[in-house]
Amino acid sequence: MDKTTSKGYTKRIGLMGGTFDPIHHGHLVAAEVARFEFGLEKVIFIPAGIPPHKTRKDISPFAHRLEMTGRAVVSNPFFTVSDLEIKREGSSFTIDTVREMCRLLPGSEFYFITGADAVLEILTWRNVIGLLELCCFIAATRPGFKLESLNKSLNHLNHQQLSKIKTLEVPALAISSTDIRKRVQEGRTIKYLLPEKVEEYIYLKRLYKC
Repeated sequence: MDKTTSKGYTKRIGLMGGTFDPIHHGHLVAAEVARFEFGLEKVIFIPAGIPPHKTRKDISPFAHRLEMTGRAVVSNPFFTVSDLEIKREGSSFTIDTVREMCRLLPGSEFYFITGADAVLEILTWRNVIGLLELCCFIAATRPGFKLESLNKSLNHLNHQQLSKIKTLEVPALAISSTDIRKRVQEGRTIKYLLPEKVEEYIYLKRLYKC
């Protein structure tokens, strides 16, 4: 019998959203730690189509980001990649993505993994109340992150809504995509900040050079 229909059992699925421009070890460590700590059966990486807060000029073409993400997760049997957001026209809103995942994987319990910095702005997201009804959030924080600022930003949510937001400390989050892009532009090394297959692809396609 399929586990999603077994009595008393619900699949826990992680959704890792992000621009992934490029994906790096911080993203991968956050996903793996979340998978282990929250008992997730798998983590689906979903590169953003057109993030509402960015324009096409701000980010690399979706095909590059999808390819880099695929290369990064291939060695982990619990990780997979979805091109769901690029198939949808217009800006990519998290509520639309989670709704689609609920349709594709009915009966699953979803955990949306993202950085604590993003969760700080969650009240500005489209239909955040509806979003918290559909999934839990795992706010990945770097060591030393002051949770007081997170709690202050979320003080408009009620107790039940707050219970849907979990925190998870991830040491590797000191790495950032912004820093990696800057290093490439300046001709500095990016080795060990991201998987070798992603590093090779960046140089092969001459990404972030201008």
